[in-house]
Amino acid sequence: MCGICGFNWNDRQLISAMNDSIEHRGPDQEGVFCHDAISLGFRRLSIIDLSDNGSQPMFNEDNTLCLVFNGEIYNFQELRPELIARGHTFRSKADSEVILHAYEEYGKDCVQRLRGMFAFAIYDLNQKSLFIARDRIGIKPLYYYEKDGKFLFASEIKAILADRSVTREVNDQAIYDYLGFEFVPAPQTMFRHINKLPSGHYLTVAEGRVEVARYWDLAMASSPTTLSYPEAVERQKELLAEAVKSHLVSDVPLGVFLSGGLDSSAIVALMRRNISGPIKTFTIGYQDKTFSELDYAAIVARHCETEHQVLMLDDIKPEYVEKTLYHLDEPMTDLSTVPLYLLCKQAREQVTVCLSGEGADESYAGYDRFKAARIASWFSLLPQSLRKQVIGRLVGRLPDQAQKKGAINMLKRFVEGANLPAEGDHLRWQYFLSDSMAEDLFTNTFRQAITAEPFRLVREYADRCRNADPVNRQIYLDMRYMMTDSVLMKVDKMSMASSLEVRVPLLDHVLVEFLASLPGDWKLKGMTTKYIFRSALEELLPKEIVHRGKQGYSLPVKHLLRGEMKQYMVSLLNDSPLIRERMNVGFVNRLIDEHCAMKHNHNHVLWALMNLSIWHNRFFS
Repeated sequence: MCGICGFNWNDRQLISAMNDSIEHRGPDQEGVFCHDAISLGFRRLSIIDLSDNGSQPMFNEDNTLCLVFNGEIYNFQELRPELIARGHTFRSKADSEVILHAYEEYGKDCVQRLRGMFAFAIYDLNQKSLFIARDRIGIKPLYYYEKDGKFLFASEIKAILADRSVTREVNDQAIYDYLGFEFVPAPQTMFRHINKLPSGHYLTVAEGRVEVARYWDLAMASSPTTLSYPEAVERQKELLAEAVKSHLVSDVPLGVFLSGGLDSSAIVALMRRNISGPIKTFTIGYQDKTFSELDYAAIVARHCETEHQVLMLDDIKPEYVEKTLYHLDEPMTDLSTVPLYLLCKQAREQVTVCLSGEGADESYAGYDRFKAARIASWFSLLPQSLRKQVIGRLVGRLPDQAQKKGAINMLKRFVEGANLPAEGDHLRWQYFLSDSMAEDLFTNTFRQAITAEPFRLVREYADRCRNADPVNRQIYLDMRYMMTDSVLMKVDKMSMASSLEVRVPLLDHVLVEFLASLPGDWKLKGMTTKYIFRSALEELLPKEIVHRGKQGYSLPVKHLLRGEMKQYMVSLLNDSPLIRERMNVGFVNRLIDEHCAMKHNHNHVLWALMNLSIWHNRFFS
């Protein structure tokens, strides 16, 4: 796991400054390469082949190709002998060298042979061309800037901003999309002229032209299975075991995040099958048990005989929030971001690599929004006037409840989402900016500068999916639209802030493609989420873990905004130049008052505005 950066001219001082800005991603080694019309930078976190042979930038046999690489290639031990048999000579035991020789052998198609998480750049000194690729799922980030003939790329935006000539402009369209979905959808970022390279894409720079192309998409990667349900369960067991085992390759200590949920528990149990010695597990807890899963994590830790450690979170300081925003580069308001940041800091004191359970909620239809979409198909049979004018208004008047979920809170959220446009599909329940709120929140000038269609990007992704199965279509939207720029961005940035590598074996692309081939009803059976996943784990985990519902370890933000963080919120939102320029401060204060009086739970919008203000203060002051 590392950090990479570069640009299309020769400037050793600038590439060193870019490297310095992402030192946290790789404190073990710094490397630069400057030649004619290229400068490449690299920061190394040593994981495999700790010797100097694994250092980067790395070159092929005749020094005509130069590589900088961030990530892990889990099938490098299988690819290596294949490439040696084709005449390639290896200088190291590092997985990164496999990429170089695979590119020599297969050109751009090398990405089809790589199994892992990656963002890499290869410069061809003979052709004077640059090839950049990002992994299929989007586990590792890659940003680029293109304007007036200048091209820069990096693992983090802050490295691009190390070039003081890069224009810093707020992307107003991104603000609108972010406040609804709580992340900035690719390819845009919160900075104009800086883009994300989308997952499953590569980019080429040659003769002054920048071209982006897609090489993989889940909608095209699998066809319906011919296996029976029992056969599919057994095949799934094989792929799960294979994925976890491959993710254990490391020359440094590794551990695992254990929340007590089904996904992380499965990884711990599968690790135990491959590791006879100590396994370190790390989890987060809160005093409010409706936000905590400590009891379940303890059950799994005892069952798998791990060295279990708990980080109790009671006091969330503003400095933690500000630190996470710096490392995120742009606002992204997943409520577990701060807890994950603190957990990574704790884990890094003992290990360099941690496995985590991200991805299963997307590929197995594990979120409540999948169930909400199924219920909405029946709810929509009611007359629209009854749904919106009667039920919607009555439920909207119900006060917010203190617990995380609860019947009233879930009913309110269901009705709010169900009354949003149907083109949002199940993502309606992950959208938090209604048309009426946007009308009151934004100034007239701001509204005129944006396209106020909340689900226009969702519609674009939905049009790419040819699967008629409604659950599988929803899974596709989750994985291709939501997951990369929210969940996975959070995991990468919070872990690398502490120089910790986090691996996500449940997002092995071979496993993901197999699951995409299965009928939706095998994943969401009635109101039971992750149905086939649970079937595969019945002999591996205690029943109370296999059959429990989803909870998650999100921060109790709605309570914090009514308590110890209230004054911080009020000051932040009233003093922010970005809020004052683009939004109606009077309406923002009304939202604050309603939230603190528990008339409504506005924590999603208020927290998003706070993060937006902090980000703007940090990067534009």
